[in-house]
Amino acid sequence: MIEVENARPGQKEPGWREMVAPYRRANHWLSLWQVANSVIPFFVTCYLMYLSLGYSYWLTLALAPLASGFHTRMFIIFHDCGHGSFFKSNKANAIVGTITGIFSFTPYYHWRHLHALHHAAVGNLGKRVEDEILPLTIKKYAQTNGDILTLTVKEYQQLSDWEKLVYKFYRHPLVLFVIMPLFLFLVLHRFAHPGIGKRERYSVLGANLALLLIHAGLIALIGWQSLFLVEMPILFLSASIGVWLFYVQHQFEETYWEKEGKWSFETASLRGSSYYKLPKILQWFTGNIGFHHIHHLSPRIPNYYLEKCHKDNRLFQQTRPINLLLSLKSAFLRLWDDEQQRMVGLAAAKVPVAQKPIQRD
Repeated sequence: MIEVENARPGQKEPGWREMVAPYRRANHWLSLWQVANSVIPFFVTCYLMYLSLGYSYWLTLALAPLASGFHTRMFIIFHDCGHGSFFKSNKANAIVGTITGIFSFTPYYHWRHLHALHHAAVGNLGKRVEDEILPLTIKKYAQTNGDILTLTVKEYQQLSDWEKLVYKFYRHPLVLFVIMPLFLFLVLHRFAHPGIGKRERYSVLGANLALLLIHAGLIALIGWQSLFLVEMPILFLSASIGVWLFYVQHQFEETYWEKEGKWSFETASLRGSSYYKLPKILQWFTGNIGFHHIHHLSPRIPNYYLEKCHKDNRLFQQTRPINLLLSLKSAFLRLWDDEQQRMVGLAAAKVPVAQKPIQRD
């Protein structure tokens, strides 16, 4: 349990709910300004990429990271709308969320439902979630709600050789951050999960129809070659960035996993969600999502108040930050070690659990 260290003598220490309460409010003008400084520059940069095709495709590719940055920022707006935190009005959240979701290749209501399950289960070994691509023998550890499947060392040791090979492939950085992102946004998001509600299924159909009409219009206007050359680099980069951010927010060495009976929502938020301390320019493009420990504790805080909430409360500052260089190590962590209470690489599974020394901080 993380505790506040500076409570005044004789004064009741505020709980985290009291701490986050002042920030759980949308600011209409700040939200509109964020839409303007994200959506408009994105389409302007896309247009410049199209114009650059007549000069050099290297120039087109040079503009792609900037367009992907604005595209990532659009997804953060979509994300906040899904939590009902971007606008005070549920209708406004639904409208803006649906539109930004279409341009993010993500159906709004379908994603919102699955993402809520992620928030309710993060760090809970009894409610692990994953994409629906693994063999049934490995799915026994999971539900199909959208997260990256994580096995414990003991569970991995009990797999067959074939299952271990599949898990290694699934968790390989090349698969997770290069192959999987495009597959996720272009293919998996085009289908509704089994057992999902009617509104969620309709949101998938609606997003697919909107994408079909938009792409048909663009192909008629500029041709499929130009569309492909502009769109694919943006999608590849922004999808990879999005999956990486989602990954590093929970897949780091000192994260938190616990059995269902002992699982704590507060601890899962403050210890199992990272404080990803990025350079200011990257923090801006990623919409403050690096303050993920606060976001998981209170998803109703809009992204533009997360940093202030962090700075104003010592409780949240006690979450150890992960910088950009340190986060790269997370890409090679594949298993949760119950004994050491940390994420480890696959090599740890080669040592019998009973013989492994327990490391203490």
